[in-house]
Amino acid sequence: MWKRRIVKIISITLAVLVGIPVAVLAGLLVWDGGIDDDPRREILDGVRIDLRTAVTRLGPIEYDLYGAKGPVLLSVHAGLGGADQGRLFADWLRGDSFRILSPSRPGYLGTPLESGRTNEEQADLLAALLDELGIERVGVLAVSAGAPVAYTFAARHPDRIWGLVSIGGVSKPQPGETSSPARRTFLNVVGQKLALLTARLSFESVVAGTLDETSTFTEEQRARRVAYIMNTPHVRALFEAMFATTFPYQRRWPGTDNDAAQARRGGLPLERIMAPTLLIHGTQDGDVTFDHHEFAAQRIPGAERYRMEHEDHLGFWLSPEGSRAQAVARDFLRKHAPGE
Repeated sequence: MWKRRIVKIISITLAVLVGIPVAVLAGLLVWDGGIDDDPRREILDGVRIDLRTAVTRLGPIEYDLYGAKGPVLLSVHAGLGGADQGRLFADWLRGDSFRILSPSRPGYLGTPLESGRTNEEQADLLAALLDELGIERVGVLAVSAGAPVAYTFAARHPDRIWGLVSIGGVSKPQPGETSSPARRTFLNVVGQKLALLTARLSFESVVAGTLDETSTFTEEQRARRVAYIMNTPHVRALFEAMFATTFPYQRRWPGTDNDAAQARRGGLPLERIMAPTLLIHGTQDGDVTFDHHEFAAQRIPGAERYRMEHEDHLGFWLSPEGSRAQAVARDFLRKHAPGE
């Protein structure tokens, strides 16, 4: 979901850097960017990950498993993400007696793309991971570009799922562009450094640029949201952590490109989903438009709906009203989770 906004951030930085001496630009090329990709690290205050790799019958898959007891919630991350992003996006459930299982889907971080390219292959890989870990059934939390795999998992493995929550989920064919090799090389080598430099020079520009891509906000709405994120410490810290879970690009682009290819393909088995399902979507989502919500709701039998009025793609986490949506999702999961 970060793909377009990264390009925008790069454009902003290039505009800032025009006229800077060649020596400074040369320094940028040798700067490592300060990216921390330690598999055991703190990604947000109080949120630590411990990435491991399970070798399943369908191939290796990286994952993080948080918590010692309680029903398991499988967190299926979005585009340009990974297990770290999946863990972060599920952190609103910290303290709710759930174990959080966050895998890196194929093409992301430590999971090779060869472990599963199609939605069907990835869904089966998730089932194989559950087998390897001795987990019988899970609830599923899916975000954005992770939703097609989650929907496919629910349809193909109905005995392994007790409930599904989709937030801003892709549900129908979604056109997307394929980057040229030259453009991809630029993004990998220089682009992430420019994005990181922009964040250091003007983090507010990163927030505003993100909202340009994730919302259909008016200028006034955007200004209010930027001010809220920048001036609310715990929300700003969460945004910063989200931004950090898109780096390094080189370890996330293969999966992001593959997601785009799968989204163009469409054909999700929505009508075959029998698990209790809750669909949450912002009405002013500029990344995955609200018609994806309506498309899924019309096809998933008995799906419950929660409209986040006047909210964007990240409002569930970054909005003053986000706690209301989180409360609805929490109640849904508690209602359907199996007893210990």
